[in-house]
Amino acid sequence: MLPGKILIVDDDMDVLRAARLLLKRHFEHVDFERNPQKIPYLVSNFDYDVILLDMNFTRDLSSGKEGFEWLDRILDVKPQASVVLFTAYGDVEMAVRAIKAGACDFVLKPWENEKLLATMQAAYNKHRVATQKEKPVNTDGQLITGNSAAMQQVMDTVQRVAATDANILILGENGTGKDMLARHIHHLSLREKQPLVGVDLGAISETLFESELFGHVKGAFTDAREDRLGRFEEANGGTIFLDEIGNISLPFQAKLLTVLQNRSVTRVGSNKTIPIDVRLICATNRNIQQMAGQHLFRQDLLYRINTIEIQLPSLRERTEDIIPLAEHFLQLYRDKYKRPVTALHEALVQQLQQYDWPGNIRELQHAIERAVILSQGKMLMPKDVFVKSPSREQDLDTGYNLEEMERNIITQAMKKCNGNITEAARELGLSRAALYRRLEKYNL
Repeated sequence: MLPGKILIVDDDMDVLRAARLLLKRHFEHVDFERNPQKIPYLVSNFDYDVILLDMNFTRDLSSGKEGFEWLDRILDVKPQASVVLFTAYGDVEMAVRAIKAGACDFVLKPWENEKLLATMQAAYNKHRVATQKEKPVNTDGQLITGNSAAMQQVMDTVQRVAATDANILILGENGTGKDMLARHIHHLSLREKQPLVGVDLGAISETLFESELFGHVKGAFTDAREDRLGRFEEANGGTIFLDEIGNISLPFQAKLLTVLQNRSVTRVGSNKTIPIDVRLICATNRNIQQMAGQHLFRQDLLYRINTIEIQLPSLRERTEDIIPLAEHFLQLYRDKYKRPVTALHEALVQQLQQYDWPGNIRELQHAIERAVILSQGKMLMPKDVFVKSPSREQDLDTGYNLEEMERNIITQAMKKCNGNITEAARELGLSRAALYRRLEKYNL
């Protein structure tokens, strides 16, 4: 029995049952999912060792196009993911395409049990070797720390509380790096070798809230075909990060408070309580103290989650850190996209420091990434980053500008490559599927 976590995605329930029946005898945890639309959510929130992915869903029953699209989406979220593709319509050419597209291997249906198992074990071993090499490296601290007095104060607090089990509430605007700070705290804690489970509470519907957080038993509701762990059980022994906690409704605030007080969960459809041992980190971009005063957030829950409160400053409050961060992103995307750009022009440095950055670190990161793709020289210029000249007095709709920039970049690349998708994707440093998504998004 390998201590691995496997995800099987196929819209055929018989295939899912057969594959799971085989694999659960050899891997500790095997999840399955019929709806491929849930892949981004699952991959973002769970660390799977291997993903067994069907290539043909309801939209296209034989070409494998959907499989390649979903493979690309998975690798966009988790570049080191080990994905094994399987289909009933395969051939040698498709197998070669799958490997080139980033899959670990390719299996035909109906499969031979020994071959499928050997393929999955090889993919598992490859993933474990890759992740063990990467595990000692923690870059989250590099992205959120800085020379500014505001960030030095934050990091001083982190150093003093990380090794404790104190509950932490991280406050800050969108894009300030709350999730990165949570990972950094976990990395410095005594629970580092145990799981860190992140939950975006703003993305979970109320109908799934209890099932996702507390788990369910088989038969608890229509689609509950097996017992399933909730996020708190997944995080047992480690850290659970509840992002956007200010978004949950009062009834579910009460349920969450009960779990935190009793340090136990009860799965949906069961009366059995399961003890949990987790370190709690929460985050929100909302004024949660004001919400409590307006009776929109329970005061007793607020007391429970903010033993230590950390306010992450916005980027405009730590202007000394803008250029080091920009240079970090420049180096990151220069290497990723193999572009010739090596430095920031003096005029760009000045404008980067003058701009308000309403989207904070996330906006800066995306702006530099697009600029690296756009630039043709060795210096990043203001025109590469900004559609309009930034000004503190000017209320720029940055989201619109960045999207317009991306649209223009893609349009230029398509013209340069005479409409050839493969060449344009290579020019932009994107996969074909990623480029197709952007073409559809901008109606190009």
